[in-house]
Amino acid sequence: MLQMEMIWNARSVLSGIINKTPLIPAGEVQGGSLYLKAECLQKTGAFKLRGAYYKIATLSEEEKRRGVIACSAGNHAQGVAFAARDMGIHAVICIPEGAPLSKIEATRSYGAEVVLVPGVYDDAYAEAIRLRDEHNYTFIHPFDDPAIMAGQGTIGLEILDQLEDVDVIVTAIGGGGLISGIAYAVKQLKPSCKVIGVQSEGAASMVEALRKDEIITLPHVDTIADGIKVKTAGDKTFRMCRQYVDEVVTVSESEIAEAILWLLEKQKLITEGAGAVSVAAVASGKIDVAGKKVVTLLSGGNVDVTTLERIIKHGLTAEGRVCSFSTLLHDQPNALATFLSAVSAVGVNVLEVHHDRSSMKAGVNAIRVRLVVETRNKAHIQELYAALTEQGYAVIE
Repeated sequence: MLQMEMIWNARSVLSGIINKTPLIPAGEVQGGSLYLKAECLQKTGAFKLRGAYYKIATLSEEEKRRGVIACSAGNHAQGVAFAARDMGIHAVICIPEGAPLSKIEATRSYGAEVVLVPGVYDDAYAEAIRLRDEHNYTFIHPFDDPAIMAGQGTIGLEILDQLEDVDVIVTAIGGGGLISGIAYAVKQLKPSCKVIGVQSEGAASMVEALRKDEIITLPHVDTIADGIKVKTAGDKTFRMCRQYVDEVVTVSESEIAEAILWLLEKQKLITEGAGAVSVAAVASGKIDVAGKKVVTLLSGGNVDVTTLERIIKHGLTAEGRVCSFSTLLHDQPNALATFLSAVSAVGVNVLEVHHDRSSMKAGVNAIRVRLVVETRNKAHIQELYAALTEQGYAVIE
């Protein structure tokens, strides 16, 4: 299993290869001092390079000669591909076909052979094992391997170097390799520091495993945080989390989207869903951080532009900064103009207008109008609805 010597060795091996990512002060959140460990600024755009590179560097020459194979939702794929290219090794990567296109193309850009697999991470894992056995490749597990954990554990060393008096470290959990390495390193060097994991409500495999005290496989997973979309926690990582992790919490899709939006607007940092869950957990009050110095790990920033657009819209809606509603108007001249004037009078910016005469929900002499509007917050939405209702317009949400 994992030992501190491996983590110190990983730090030495990775020196000059990876970026020592910044620790950014981000003000006060929920009564605590928030810091952001920006692994979204790491080479390949995520922390996964650390574990993948260290693991491949420790392979025997025979293992390297056979070539390596891995499975990943995207970030481990890029880490393996980068490391393999750096060391002149053939790499095959099995990726779920629903992974963001940006991650798939980035993996190819590092020279790896990409195999797209229908389904989620677990399906890609099964295909990678089949190909490993068929072609005698060396398998590079994304999380359930002590060398992978050791590479990820170097983040813990960096955090302690950058903020000696840190009280809490919060990080995402998918399969568990990241938090296992960080928790082990931190608990050896600063036992008083709490290490807390975060999963999406739609993919809470480690939460359920710890609750039942046994590894379980979820029947399905669904989350915008594709980097932690894992049905089954690792055997080794489950034992590490049980021993070294203080707590694991979950966050909703809306909370993730709001965290991504906050990081983009306030911190000018682009993060993927998995990279923002740590901030989501703190911002939503899922973790007690009052009076503490808390480091949230932004594990990655590899988000597809179209996915980011959808997430931003979701986040704006969740914060009450965008809303949509319908009303029924008499089909007569100036009816729409009068209605839009009433909307604008409340200080609302109209983004979209859908004017539907064919709606079966409207009467013969009526039209249905749906608006998408920009508002300041949820209170502003209620102010709008109240003003329209007072003027005789029915608000249909």
